[in-house]
Amino acid sequence: MKACAIPEDGFKGLKQNWRSDAISGFLVFLLALPLSLGIAKASEFPPAMGVLTAMIGGMFVSLFAGSRLTIKGPAAGLITICAGAVIEFGGGAQGWHLALGAIVVAAMLQMLLGFLKFGSLSDFFPHSVVHGMLAAIGLIIFAKQIHVLLGIDPASLKGLELVELFERIPASIMHADSHVALVGLISLAIIFGMPLLKIPGLKKVPAPMLVLLVTVPMALAMDFKHTEPVFDMVTIGDFWANVGLNVDFSLIGTAVFWKYVLMFLLIGSLESLLTVKAVDGLDPWKRVSNANRDLVAVGAGNALSGLLGGMPMISEVARSSANVTFGARSRWSNFFHGLFLFIAMLLFIPVIEMIPNSALAALLIAVGYRLASPHEFFKVYRIGAEQLAIFVVTVLVTLATDLLIGVGAGIATELAFNLVHRVSFGNFFKARYKHSRQGGEERVEVGGAAIFSNLLGFKKLFAQLDRSSTVIIDFAEAHLVDHTFMEFLSHLKEEFEHAGGALIVNGFERFKPFSDHPLAARKRLPSNVQLA
Repeated sequence: MKACAIPEDGFKGLKQNWRSDAISGFLVFLLALPLSLGIAKASEFPPAMGVLTAMIGGMFVSLFAGSRLTIKGPAAGLITICAGAVIEFGGGAQGWHLALGAIVVAAMLQMLLGFLKFGSLSDFFPHSVVHGMLAAIGLIIFAKQIHVLLGIDPASLKGLELVELFERIPASIMHADSHVALVGLISLAIIFGMPLLKIPGLKKVPAPMLVLLVTVPMALAMDFKHTEPVFDMVTIGDFWANVGLNVDFSLIGTAVFWKYVLMFLLIGSLESLLTVKAVDGLDPWKRVSNANRDLVAVGAGNALSGLLGGMPMISEVARSSANVTFGARSRWSNFFHGLFLFIAMLLFIPVIEMIPNSALAALLIAVGYRLASPHEFFKVYRIGAEQLAIFVVTVLVTLATDLLIGVGAGIATELAFNLVHRVSFGNFFKARYKHSRQGGEERVEVGGAAIFSNLLGFKKLFAQLDRSSTVIIDFAEAHLVDHTFMEFLSHLKEEFEHAGGALIVNGFERFKPFSDHPLAARKRLPSNVQLA
């Protein structure tokens, strides 16, 4: 078999690739175990239910997913929605059971979206809005987990708004449990310090695994089981006794129930689809996933997870990118990651309960930092001041209200900018183009504006184009092309190059980019304005 040959799928793929996929699945399992526990705990779910979700995402969803290398499981991006649902439904076991009802209904709708071929849903959301949503989630994670890292009693923080959680940080530092905080700070040092060390082979060790190898012995040495409160240690209890029909639909007739159904559906589907698209770009064989099939598979996994007590799952970006890095070749790496989690829940629960919660909090804070680091703000600013404004509006409104309203505010801001740039209402959602064939070439002449809100119309046309041929896209008659459309063009060019064809973009000679970034939005200059 040639090294460049595309790996087989299905059971042929298992026979062909089981060794590399099992190794990658085991390494991803080492990442997934502590993260799944931490995400579930931060979401007000029983910690082990995060592991149940990842088990289902691996052993069940992998068998019929539409993507090959993505890892399905609980995600930090849904923490705020899950925790909000549990708390608003009454908290504790009652809130958990009622939140499961919203998860199952959202899962059914998610499957319906997949069957109706809404897999391109992610294309409707401007990139700066998506990044703003993720940055807001990162800040929310930090505001909640910093207190856990310092050993503060979670009961003392109940009912506090996000701003109050930030305001409480100095007091939490003053009243920190020194032993618990030491474990948390050493965990952070490991996570952020590992990339700076040039020790051969160290980069192959997953940071979460190294955190556990250091902090579990620390907790044992300081006798956390007997000297620290219960809330400072992971508690799983009788895992298998808690797996059962846990769902409660009794609030299905209320507005708050449907509010969370909508949030689980839109945010979960969007994050998952964006991850599938991103991981396709990392795939060494450049395989294109079936987004609609993947949405159905994730929906089915969410329905099963919700019925049994688990969290909503998505195609999770950090574990998926690690899966590619670890040498995965097919969907079986996701299956193996779920299988190893299943074995851990069968045999190693007493060991898992030795993990200090401050170590899990450090892992989540690191995830939050990556989502909301200053670099993310600078990266958006490089694309253009307008994109930064959209990004910041999304962040601020999300922090002040919730994810759904924040995303809506970001989209509204982008639409407002498009109005300022004189995009007509009729062009907002309608793609304007002329499509012709001349000899062996196809030509698309774009008119009006090519923006995020009418991208779906263009995608229907582009889906019909032969990627192995030469296609010319001419923007001479257009007057505005936004960042989301430029990003899409970049990915489309890669698809053509990989298939042996060519995508030629013409007509930008009289366009002025909004910044020096190659994917910045651009607007055509009036004919009476001289080019620089």
